[in-house]
Amino acid sequence: MANDGIATVGAGGIVLRKTDAIAMKKEVLNVSHDLITVDYEFLNESTADIEETIVFPLPAYPATQQVSDSYYGQPSGFSILVDGKPVAFTAHVRAELDGRDVTAELRRLGLDDVQIAFNTEFEPRPRVTPLTARQRKELTRLGLLEKQPGNEGDALWHVQVNYVWKQIFPAERVLRVHHAYRPFVGAGPGNSWIDPEFSATYCADKSFFAAYKKVEARNDGHVIAAHVAYILKTGNTWKRGIEDFTLNIVKRDPAELVSLCFPGTVKKLDSKTYQVRLKNFQPRDDLRVYFGNVRFDADHAGVMPQLRK
Repeated sequence: MANDGIATVGAGGIVLRKTDAIAMKKEVLNVSHDLITVDYEFLNESTADIEETIVFPLPAYPATQQVSDSYYGQPSGFSILVDGKPVAFTAHVRAELDGRDVTAELRRLGLDDVQIAFNTEFEPRPRVTPLTARQRKELTRLGLLEKQPGNEGDALWHVQVNYVWKQIFPAERVLRVHHAYRPFVGAGPGNSWIDPEFSATYCADKSFFAAYKKVEARNDGHVIAAHVAYILKTGNTWKRGIEDFTLNIVKRDPAELVSLCFPGTVKKLDSKTYQVRLKNFQPRDDLRVYFGNVRFDADHAGVMPQLRK
């Protein structure tokens, strides 16, 4: 979902910036379709304590239901531990339409964070204050709500949420940070086809497609899928990038199908786990992982942002 990155919080939103004092000595990233855990070791290589604003950015998602694969909601159970102790964080909500920040326009019309971040697919449905007739009229005039004669128009913006907190990095001492959360999932229940760009996006090979066709044949043309994303490139904001990086792709069942594009050599540790280790890693791309033939828990659903923590 997202790497930690040094950030500054300004009127225009959260902007990552480079640090020349704090190194990310180690990162261990474990990715499954229903759980992501990350462990970091940071070292302040200067001789003085440093306080920084840290951001954990999440992939954008549409504020209304989409007919195609989309990200809905935000990670449930999001938590931060620093040296084993929980850390409080705040959520910064940003709305965007066609590359334009429209957050100020929505706030000017009186929308709060929950109204901006709400998606009609969230389950269980949270309490959200309905928009007034005046708000709907003005939002439609501004092109922020879809025009639907006789019906309430859908929101057209996308939502970007960043979890932010202040962190002190003690001089010349390793700081250990842990995250755990349930990821966004762009899912296709009952997928019976693969997009033409699939091979390029997930580096699927002949053996993958052979296994996919077998699963498809056994399930009347349906392959339940989960597409998981993780923002890696913010790792470059740390001094020297990520010095020691480990990626573990973990299946919940050996029968799951997995495909992804990633540098380095993939090592199979067991029937469920694949691992890549890299030294002095400076990510050029973010991570996208395809999990096929998955089984979702009954409570697998989008949830509202953790906006009040």
